[in-house]
Amino acid sequence: MKTPTAVIAEDEPMLGAELRDTLAALWPGLDIVAQVEDGIEAMKAFQLHQPDFLFLDIEMPGMTGLQVAAHASRRCHVVFVTAYDKYAIGAFEQGAVDYVLKPFSPTRLATTVLRLKERITTQPADLDGLLAVLHARDQAPRPWLRWVRASQGQNVQLITVEEILYFQSDSKYTLVVTAEGEFLIRKSIAELATELDPEFFWQIHRGTIVNVDAISAVHRKNSGTLELRLKRHPRVLPVSAPYAHLFKQM
Repeated sequence: MKTPTAVIAEDEPMLGAELRDTLAALWPGLDIVAQVEDGIEAMKAFQLHQPDFLFLDIEMPGMTGLQVAAHASRRCHVVFVTAYDKYAIGAFEQGAVDYVLKPFSPTRLATTVLRLKERITTQPADLDGLLAVLHARDQAPRPWLRWVRASQGQNVQLITVEEILYFQSDSKYTLVVTAEGEFLIRKSIAELATELDPEFFWQIHRGTIVNVDAISAVHRKNSGTLELRLKRHPRVLPVSAPYAHLFKQM
């Protein structure tokens, strides 16, 4: 009997590794032939390996998981990986193989594995209806970001946005700073600027977004430029000229 194969597409490397390790423990006979971090690489891996199963993060750079799934329709069983219940429920009800919610639960993945084993000999689903539903939902306004999954060394933890003092670009990652420490995420400042509630999070520099509630004082330097002092952190944050108008009333 042919060994079942899978491709994992997850743009957060630590989550991808966690998913791969958990699947390997739950289903040793599953051959994970590729693990990629963006939609374009997912598409290449799908075309190269023609796997039985595709684990697709819905929101990836390059191409979204929905765009990759459109090519996999009727050719491969799809498992959507998502942080959004609205996507997951739609996927399940419309006939996709299954869905996995972030953060992963080994118990939920065990259920997914059972369903995959049941469907391995069946024809992959026609995903056209599903993708139309998900695309329509994707156009609807989303709630503001409430938490981030950030890494610190080998540890990953959930941080609510209320805990975050500021975000700052750091090479290819973004630094998440709280009163308790510093963490890393792979979202860019540009992405965060569209996902955070602008009433509480202000961009003050091309590479910095600050939690307004974390500001203790606004200081004007002799040069006329502004800098922010924070309530629970010693770092001083410069405000670049395009964003200085935000503080005229402060």
